[in-house]
Amino acid sequence: MSRHQRHRQSLLRPRRLAAPPLRFFLPVTVLATLLALLVLRGMAGNEVFHDERIAVSVDKDAVPRSVLVGGPLVDARGARNDKPVSYSIPDKTVVLSFDDGPSTQWTPKILAVLKQHDVRADFFVTGSMTTHNPALIRRIVAGGHEIGLHTFTHPDLALHSGTRLTWELGETQLALAGVAGIHSSLFRPPYSSTADALDDWSWPVTKDVGAHGYLTAFIDKDTDDWKRPGVDAIVKAALPDLAGQGEMILLHDAGGDRSQTLAALPVIIDKLKDEGYQFKTISEALGTAPANTPVTGYDLWAGKAFLWCTAFSMRVMPFLVVLLAVVGVLVFARFALMLVLSLIHVRRTRKPGFSWGPAVTERVTVIVPAYNEQECITNTLLSLARSDHPVEVVVVDDGSTDDTAAIVESMDLPMVRLIRQPNSGKPAALNTGVAAASNDLVVMMDGDTVFEPGTVRELVQPFADPRIGAVAGNAKVGNRDTLIGAWQHIEYVMGFNLDRRMYDVLGCMPTIPGAVGAFRRSALDEVGGMSDDTLAEDTDVTMALHRGGWKIVYVENARAWTEAPGSMSQLWSQRYRWSYGTMQAMWKHRHAVLEHGAAGRFGRVGLPFVALFMVLTPLLAPAIDIAMVYGVFFVDPYKSLGAWLSVLTLQGFCAWWSFHLDREKAWHLITLPVQQVVYRVLMYMVLLQSWITALTGGRLRWQKLRRTGEVGLDVTTSEMPT
Repeated sequence: MSRHQRHRQSLLRPRRLAAPPLRFFLPVTVLATLLALLVLRGMAGNEVFHDERIAVSVDKDAVPRSVLVGGPLVDARGARNDKPVSYSIPDKTVVLSFDDGPSTQWTPKILAVLKQHDVRADFFVTGSMTTHNPALIRRIVAGGHEIGLHTFTHPDLALHSGTRLTWELGETQLALAGVAGIHSSLFRPPYSSTADALDDWSWPVTKDVGAHGYLTAFIDKDTDDWKRPGVDAIVKAALPDLAGQGEMILLHDAGGDRSQTLAALPVIIDKLKDEGYQFKTISEALGTAPANTPVTGYDLWAGKAFLWCTAFSMRVMPFLVVLLAVVGVLVFARFALMLVLSLIHVRRTRKPGFSWGPAVTERVTVIVPAYNEQECITNTLLSLARSDHPVEVVVVDDGSTDDTAAIVESMDLPMVRLIRQPNSGKPAALNTGVAAASNDLVVMMDGDTVFEPGTVRELVQPFADPRIGAVAGNAKVGNRDTLIGAWQHIEYVMGFNLDRRMYDVLGCMPTIPGAVGAFRRSALDEVGGMSDDTLAEDTDVTMALHRGGWKIVYVENARAWTEAPGSMSQLWSQRYRWSYGTMQAMWKHRHAVLEHGAAGRFGRVGLPFVALFMVLTPLLAPAIDIAMVYGVFFVDPYKSLGAWLSVLTLQGFCAWWSFHLDREKAWHLITLPVQQVVYRVLMYMVLLQSWITALTGGRLRWQKLRRTGEVGLDVTTSEMPT
């Protein structure tokens, strides 16, 4: 079977879906965990799923008459769901019930009054308050009181689905299990009152609750204490209409100022005791088994896990808020610095009559390290042949396994020398080229890059200043018609070149791009040439030059055109190598922070800027998107989207400004919103994986990207700004 036939057969075979790469698992898990913690914290603070709507209906056709005229306790459990039973509180018996708690301010004081008068009561607690105040739940149970469920987030369940009801009950039971090791079979719907107030909207909720095994507790007397009508009014509303009639009284121990409730409580107890009333819990009043039962095994540990996660989210929330504030400050500070300093750079370098000194006309050596560049090397060398500055070109074939070397030889260009060496890596190839160079000024470019005719000339003019040891050029994306190419085009113009203007003004340029950079040979010799200690040899040597006291500048007109990765996996590989190499270089040159002179200035200015803007900010930036998702779904969608869009708008302005400075066409910015989100998440994942690789002592190998050679000579003319 021929190779073509085997390939055809492989295409016809059904393919299984590949599992997501492991490198995505941890970053996505961290983001999902962060969002889950925010939701748990919001639930505990009754911020998530909070709904204050109240259902209103006047129809009662579906409610059995026996329920409407019955007592406050409705049993629609099991077989009784179709024929519910109502129970009244026995004569001369009072059940005190408190809703919406527990509250750290009022519940302890109410418990103290009840203890003083030897009275036990029922507390209908919300799950959010339970997780927020676990010690109070344990104190209620220890005092012999009874606990009932009042949902988790206090919504009117008549306006929500059965799924929401199940969730509200289940989460509250989890909270009770984790806090006190109990479950409760008592339930009181939020916004409920007496049984005769049931209607066609609220009755299905009571039936559903009964189907879940709960006894629903309504009330006989509503004190309206939450309205704060005065102590006398609360006491009067709590007293029975008929002497000796049993009743269930509604009070509140949370949800606002309960000082009047606290003042009225001992008066109510004393008056009713004087009339011969006994105070009991619901179970005691009905003579049934306790409504609160201990839980063990899975239910207990599930509750403890839920409580632990919620408590952790509550403790970590302040740090997340600070984190989001830090991210916001860093993002806006970077934008402000880039805008201001880029304007200073442009005004300085474009000022009429500006020059670096006497024109540099001496011959320059261009070094082209090449490893398997057969698709691109022809265009690279032809672009150099069109240079309007005298050059010699040294192509170092670094053990290519394709036809790169043969293509160079077949071109037979007079200014090109080919050096072959076993595959030793890009730094070794560059050092070989420097050693073979005939000139004092050397330009380094990648084997997949195309120069404009004036690139070399523009690139070497700053060397008229003897203090300058290296020059960074302006790398451009040639294949910007693809989506990834357009995204990286925005990144190059906005992220890299705007950054380089800023770093130029600050005097702490962190990286000379490998695609287009020039060096004074004596400066390279002084710092030991290109090092293979890191995967970012361009960043490494740039930092070494700073520490050596050399000045490094950026020249915007020295343009080089390169090819963006053709797929997301290649983009990942490229950014992974860059970010990991940058971390390596920062660690290698960390001692510059303590040094004096130019090295110390770079260490105390340049390294912190790199750490903040190239490592920390991209690593934390997805917090902006997580906060937006949380805000849209759980807080205020309009304000959250507004805040998020304001950040994108600011980014858009910075992008437009950078394109304006580079004289680029702004229509490429139509993909900016998606690019910003994708790049934020991508850089977060890349940096997190880089940190893991660094912390585990891993060694990332150089990853060669596949090139197509689609960036041809025509790009240097068709895309040149006018």
